[in-house]
Amino acid sequence: MDRKAIHDKLVNFNEFKSYLSSKIELGKNLGMDEEQLAKGAEKVAGYLAKNSEPQNREEALLQQLWKVGNEEERHKLAHMLVKLAN
Repeated sequence: MDRKAIHDKLVNFNEFKSYLSSKIELGKNLGMDEEQLAKGAEKVAGYLAKNSEPQNREEALLQQLWKVGNEEERHKLAHMLVKLAN
């Protein structure tokens, strides 16, 4: 992943949701179901939690939730992010 591109997308939470929505739409067009989309969201969230500084309060909250959650909770949060962006 290009760090600059990710940073640019995360400057504004609405842009983040819009970016996530476009990626979910792309996944749906490729035939991915909600479970596959959530697994993809987990990978991105894990990367961002380790390598990206939150750009706003909402992202900071998501990062903290991700960090304190166990594997099952993170998976559920990924599902919720997919729903949020739909």
